[in-house]
Amino acid sequence: MRVAGEEYVRQVARWPQQGRVILAQYDADSVVVYQAYKQSIGQFASSHGYFGGDFKLGRMSWIKTNFLWLMYRSEWGTAKDQEAILAVWLRRTAFEEILSEAVHSSFMADMYPSETAWRKMLKDSNVRVQWDPDHDPRGGRVQRRAIQLGLRGRALARYAKEWILGIEDISGFVRKQREHVLTGHLEKLTTPREEVYPVKDRAVAERLGITGGRGSDRQ
Repeated sequence: MRVAGEEYVRQVARWPQQGRVILAQYDADSVVVYQAYKQSIGQFASSHGYFGGDFKLGRMSWIKTNFLWLMYRSEWGTAKDQEAILAVWLRRTAFEEILSEAVHSSFMADMYPSETAWRKMLKDSNVRVQWDPDHDPRGGRVQRRAIQLGLRGRALARYAKEWILGIEDISGFVRKQREHVLTGHLEKLTTPREEVYPVKDRAVAERLGITGGRGSDRQ
């Protein structure tokens, strides 16, 4: 498996400029998510095709479908213990299951009947959802929001092995593309090709708070 790339300037022209949308690389069977780890975890995962070794199942692990959000978070793979950038192919059915179980990390009055009900759902769920400001390649905020999904407990255990179709260490690709950012040549920048992901279950989409963009299954 290899991440499909496309020129950043072409992609940004078609992406929604605002709203809460899921930008992702996906096909009929899989969705690509990104994570940044220290080298020992990245090497184990990319060589074995699952998470083990120094990977800890006892803590929450966050996955991102948006490559540039992770580049902001990991400082393009230069932040401490975030040098190994991984592209993880998840079963699409698993990704849909993760979305269906997600509960917002912070109380949102327009999405939950009460704060008490939200707290109970949060306690019972193994999946957290956060909508964070998306960022451009230089780290500047944009109006669009990017999704981040936190997994723990049974969801994390299933993610670590059962749900994975493949793992690629893309650290070398990241280092190469970072040079275009540092030199200001964004016209040369290639990023993983991402489209608006179509959440077909309207109830799930409404509960997640998706507000912008429409996806398709043309991939």
